[in-house]
Amino acid sequence: MTKFLAIDQGTTSSRAIVFSSEQKLITDSQQEYSLSYPHDGWVEANPVDILNTVNETINNVLNKTPEAISSCGITNQRETTVIWSSKTGEAIYPAIIWQDRRTHNLCNELKSKGYEKMVREKTGLVIDPYFSATKIKWILDNVEGARKKAESGELMFGTIDSFLLYNLTKEKVHLTDVTNASRTMLFNINTMDWDQDLLKLFDIPDSILPEVKPCDGEFGTLVTEGKEIKINGVIGDQQSALVGQTCFKSGDMKSTYGTGCFLMVNTKKDIIKLDEGLLTTVGYQLNNEVNYAIEGSIYSCGNIIQWLRDKMEFFQHASMSEEYLNNNGSSNNVHFLPAFNGLGAPYWNSEVRGGFYGITQDSSKADMITAAFKSICYQTRDITELLQENNIEISSLLIDGGMTANSAFCEMLSCVLQENILKPANIESTALGACVVAQIGEGESIDSIQSNIEETYEPRHDMKDFFDSDYHSWKQYINKTISNIK
Repeated sequence: MTKFLAIDQGTTSSRAIVFSSEQKLITDSQQEYSLSYPHDGWVEANPVDILNTVNETINNVLNKTPEAISSCGITNQRETTVIWSSKTGEAIYPAIIWQDRRTHNLCNELKSKGYEKMVREKTGLVIDPYFSATKIKWILDNVEGARKKAESGELMFGTIDSFLLYNLTKEKVHLTDVTNASRTMLFNINTMDWDQDLLKLFDIPDSILPEVKPCDGEFGTLVTEGKEIKINGVIGDQQSALVGQTCFKSGDMKSTYGTGCFLMVNTKKDIIKLDEGLLTTVGYQLNNEVNYAIEGSIYSCGNIIQWLRDKMEFFQHASMSEEYLNNNGSSNNVHFLPAFNGLGAPYWNSEVRGGFYGITQDSSKADMITAAFKSICYQTRDITELLQENNIEISSLLIDGGMTANSAFCEMLSCVLQENILKPANIESTALGACVVAQIGEGESIDSIQSNIEETYEPRHDMKDFFDSDYHSWKQYINKTISNIK
């Protein structure tokens, strides 16, 4: 039986999985690592911790898999930025995580100077701290000697995939794929290349950039404990979930509920750009064919549940949160603003922060937990309504990610959206996508990849009026808070 290794490097943990050629999980290993928050809105990680957890998980699964591995695929948290020395391989600054908001003043300055249109037309993105470009500029401007070294060719930039490839391969390759490149705000999705106008705008020398390859390209040879494995696939995590959910047709949509939440709709060869805060991005490039996608990015999702567990101490385990969700959807008029690090689509506001509204002496723990879960559903509704308003047909809605293990949440989501929700047997679609991309890189036909739906959640139509009213009340709270900040 042919086996494939998938490396899934996430925001707070790294995971390695061995899959069969039928995409069945054989064995896996996961290791968490810590994030740091040096200042309000800053989010960092030690690149060595990231690399160590990846190496540990790889060795763990390979030690349990004596048979040969045919190929490896890598998927990773996108936008997170690392710059390292080409001489020593050591990072010159901690990894700046995608959630980091330290460059919001620079972004506002660029918007005020009228650069938003150019950036949008070239990249499909909005000017926002979320993306890599301003993170790169910040490191070059704030780490002593960094800019001079970059200009002399002594530094390398990469999103996490590039950093892993450099450190894991015997060839020390400096590569990335089209999906990760498309999230840097430096990559032109029309020409599919690094854009000189954008590099000039952000004052970034092109010598630090990795070479860009298709998702199913050749990315070197992984070497660990005497074993060598070809790396035949690299893809950003949300695009990987799109592939893992077999969203290969126009209108196929997936929504991944992990640390953040990301909705993505395949638009095939059409580059559709909307003005209302949704992003246009590269969905994947497989078999020499580029597919584009529309994406809605929600910053806070699973980390809300983690906060309720660890900081508020409302429950001991994430799975226990299900017991506190009011099955009628009521939170006793309590609303939650899910903005630990600002709000993503469609608001794109870096300055707003989280909070509860409507708390009285009658409010309970269950009300606050229910309000927090509803805020995730309501952000999803924000995005699906924008898609519908722009006549983007959604042929199916598939969900994945750790939060979808919570059946009460899935049922609530279905009722809020008033749509059927499809959940696959393997909710770790991100890791599965890395396996699929590696398989295609090995010659597997994309048409042979089949989805495996385990459960369908149907909405309760008698709850439509309640959720419509509650959603609009929540929306008023969000908009009023944002307007007060302005």
